[in-house]
Amino acid sequence: MKLLIISDAWRPQVNGVVRTLERVAQELRSTGDLVEVIGPDRFRNFAMPGYGDIRLAFRPRAALRRMIDAVAPDALHIATEGPLGLASRAICAERGWHFTTSFHTRFAEYISARTGIPPRFTWALLRRFHNSGDGTFAATKTLQEELSRRGFRHVLPWTRGVDLTLFQDGPRDAWEGLPRPVFIYTGRVAVEKNIGAFLELDLPGSKVVVGDGPQRASLQARYPATHFAGWRHGEELAHAYRSGDVMVFPSRTDTFGLVLLESMASGTPVAAYPVMGPRDVVGSGGVLDEDLRRACLAALEVPRAQARAQAERFSWPQCAATFREQLVALSPTA
Repeated sequence: MKLLIISDAWRPQVNGVVRTLERVAQELRSTGDLVEVIGPDRFRNFAMPGYGDIRLAFRPRAALRRMIDAVAPDALHIATEGPLGLASRAICAERGWHFTTSFHTRFAEYISARTGIPPRFTWALLRRFHNSGDGTFAATKTLQEELSRRGFRHVLPWTRGVDLTLFQDGPRDAWEGLPRPVFIYTGRVAVEKNIGAFLELDLPGSKVVVGDGPQRASLQARYPATHFAGWRHGEELAHAYRSGDVMVFPSRTDTFGLVLLESMASGTPVAAYPVMGPRDVVGSGGVLDEDLRRACLAALEVPRAQARAQAERFSWPQCAATFREQLVALSPTA
């Protein structure tokens, strides 16, 4: 099969959407499929306001049409609802093509937090976008149920995976010199991640933030005792995870949270709120509690082998296989 994935989230961005698409493309290619990903790096682009490292394609439709024709795909998947997603959806509508989409981000709540626009208006736009396709992939049962309640049609399950070879037990000295226990946060440093809820906690030992983003400077100034480590990748990231004693996930809006799996695979249990994402992923690999401090302290008692066992329930090959099975032919006559 020749598959085309179109995504507004793509390299050099660092986030769960990009990592998921990269790994799914890699898995499908390894089994013989031809996979092409079109992202904003191929177009004139501009920085998303407030997020300098997120680039958005500028008026991409004409160039995108030529790129799609050059690929001549058997199936097309629209991963995001940004300029490229909207342009590719319009091209598919013009040509009567069938396509699938995936729901990754709760934009309605994010936009409301920044602009005051009531979430119902953004939800209506998202519903219209996704319902024009032949299926919307959603990562957890909780998200699938919510989308169905909100009027999204043909919502399909598509979970995530974790690299169990990269993220595993090993040396735990990345934070050598910091008082134990070490509580770490890993991911984008942005307002929607609610990192302040973690940094405000009265916890023993040390706090570490692995990642970067628009809120880093203000948080670093406000919490000088916290160690801000910046982005880590590959083995350095795995080393950062397993060197922590608890990974704290304060977000209330993530639809999944790949970092949850990566941390547990590394043997580091998770402390989080009992909300979408953690509720579907963490299981016996950590502690969920509306009192985040209580969750952090209780997670110190979760055996590292138990956290690893929870992560082993998730597989990238199965994630890619589910994705492929749910794709649709571009044209009903193809």
